[in-house]
Amino acid sequence: MEVENILGSQQLAPQENDLPEATSTQESDAELKKKKKKKKKPANVAATEVVESIGGIQLNSGKEEEDGEGDEAQADALTETDAAKKKKSKSKSKKKKGLVQTDPPSIPVKDLFPSGEFPEGETQAYKDDNLWRSTSQEKRELERLEKPLYNAVRQASEVHRQVRSYIRKYAKPGVAMVDICETLEDMVRKLIVENGLKAGIAFPTGCSLNWVAAHWTPNSGDKTVLQYDDVMKLDFGTHIEGRIIDCAFTIAFNPVYDPLLEAVREATNTGIREAGIDVRLGDIGAAIQEVMESYEVEIGGKTFQVKSVRGLSGHSIGPYQIHAGKSVPMVKGGEQTKMEEGEFFAIETFGTTGKGYVREDLECSHYTKNFDVGHVPLRLQKAKQLLGTIDKHFSTLAFCKRYLDRIGETKYLMALKNLCDQGVVTALPPLCDVKGSYVAQFEHTIFLRPTCKEVLSRGDDF
Repeated sequence: MEVENILGSQQLAPQENDLPEATSTQESDAELKKKKKKKKKPANVAATEVVESIGGIQLNSGKEEEDGEGDEAQADALTETDAAKKKKSKSKSKKKKGLVQTDPPSIPVKDLFPSGEFPEGETQAYKDDNLWRSTSQEKRELERLEKPLYNAVRQASEVHRQVRSYIRKYAKPGVAMVDICETLEDMVRKLIVENGLKAGIAFPTGCSLNWVAAHWTPNSGDKTVLQYDDVMKLDFGTHIEGRIIDCAFTIAFNPVYDPLLEAVREATNTGIREAGIDVRLGDIGAAIQEVMESYEVEIGGKTFQVKSVRGLSGHSIGPYQIHAGKSVPMVKGGEQTKMEEGEFFAIETFGTTGKGYVREDLECSHYTKNFDVGHVPLRLQKAKQLLGTIDKHFSTLAFCKRYLDRIGETKYLMALKNLCDQGVVTALPPLCDVKGSYVAQFEHTIFLRPTCKEVLSRGDDF
């Protein structure tokens, strides 16, 4: 019995000695605390480890798994939060940068400027007696009140700049003229967000070639193709609420025509510089002619003095009225009417190697309803119906036969002639110099603001 008691006490002794080592000594407590800090484990996991070291049995293991799942869920939630933050910051940075125009342009210009503030054109100070305007508080206040008008014409100008920038690359030798016009016009409709008479194309695309100076666009079925030796005038307009931007430039691929283009471009810039409030229109014409006719161009071994084209001129622009009554000549001796504050003008010049006079020739494509026409009794039913179509789609903005075809009009030639005969509509046939000559054109729309002159359609190209 004593032997058994001794053996039993010897077997139990180590177990009793083990318990205090794991739980009650200060050294073990310190180590446990140290482990807690080091591993940063939850309190319940640390307690489980103590129980396991005491009994050698896995107690609370289910709790550990639950906590592990909780940790994973917490990590997933943090990851989702981080992703959301990144997404938010990315969208913010995208918002800051804004949209960028595509190539070819397809995004409406108003979407590129969500603030509603469109780029200002080139501003030029008035000369001499009008210098005080730039610092006048009264004149600045007038401009502030007209902000919606400024934004409208600047939006139309930005559309013009973006369209012509693309069309310069598109218009190459071998491309059909009708494709150039329709590509250009479809792009205008898209970028300006065509909306009936509130926004859209201001007049048909003029793409007159060589000795044809103005008012030519291909009618349906025309097979004319642009050639390397052609001199093409691209004249097109945009409008917002009837506020028209009229701007034109010349494309020539053969460098032999460069002096001709330079002469006309400089003549236009001269007209812009001379323009201003209280300036006489005839004085602008004299300045234009002096610059234009100081240039010569050599073509085919012959030297030609560049001449200003008589019979064509710049003009004032009104709401839904491309020619509003005042003319800006290209030669001296013109009218002595003065420019006035708040007016819009198209300063355009034509230079030619021909005679400097134009005549009507070729098949007509351009038409416009007369601005001041009243009620005219029409007997022809088809003419009445066509007039209703013109009023709805164009009003007093110019149009062409292709535009009538596009909106579904058919067999309208007799009715159109009747409207012209009755004085309701005016036909605008192509204007031509002598065959074999070359005519170039450049044009900008300017606005005589109360404080300064703004060249609305100015761009990096010209």
